[in-house]
Amino acid sequence: MKILHSKIIGEGNPLLILHGFLGMSDNWKTLGNKYAESGFKVHLIDQRNHGKSFHSEDFDYEILANDLKVYMNYHNITKTALIGHSMGGKTVMQFACSNPLMVTKLIVADISPKYYPPHHNEIIDGLKSLDFNKISSRGEADKKLSEHLSDFGIRQFLLKNLYWVEKGKLGFRFNLDVLQNKMEEIGENISSTASFSGETLFLRGDRSEYILQNDFDIIKRHFPSADIETISNAGHWLHAENPNEFFFNTLKFLNR
Repeated sequence: MKILHSKIIGEGNPLLILHGFLGMSDNWKTLGNKYAESGFKVHLIDQRNHGKSFHSEDFDYEILANDLKVYMNYHNITKTALIGHSMGGKTVMQFACSNPLMVTKLIVADISPKYYPPHHNEIIDGLKSLDFNKISSRGEADKKLSEHLSDFGIRQFLLKNLYWVEKGKLGFRFNLDVLQNKMEEIGENISSTASFSGETLFLRGDRSEYILQNDFDIIKRHFPSADIETISNAGHWLHAENPNEFFFNTLKFLNR
């Protein structure tokens, strides 16, 4: 049985954190340390086909939610609080609806239960343009990627996934071919009948279009106890763009 890779920090009640599409657990290291300092045992998890976790052709939200259940069983966690961003938010939504007794608190960052059409084509095309037989440094990779993606912050986020496969040979930790082929699944909505009545917090960036005002009804239909709050001065990567406000709002919710 394959177990997701994670970094575990702190002591206390468990808090499992799941990154978004093309991300990895390391994206949450700074906030993870702050939660650990606040009394949680924090599990920063790499989802399948991301980070240091295993690669697989199988990839949808029921599978990702089951990965999380296998992980919890392996670590003898019977109940936990969950934070998920974007794709990770869909995973924790699915998990909470399927395993409500295993979730104490649910936090979903800048994603709703609805279907999102594939919209990462520009990023995928840019990543596919990198030929690691010709590129031998992070600087060269950034220069090539900038031909497709002008946003420096997004490029730096993506290039965190670079690692030395062997001496002189770079590669990506994520499984780009599978993720490209599963773009439709990544945008999928959760089941129309799925619901979780436990304590839930949805956070959205004030500059993001992932959770709109007219999404509130579908959120409440699936998560009737949900609070929906807005993080100021933040887009889709709200936890990185305004980490102080994100931390304050989430910690208040976790401790109430």
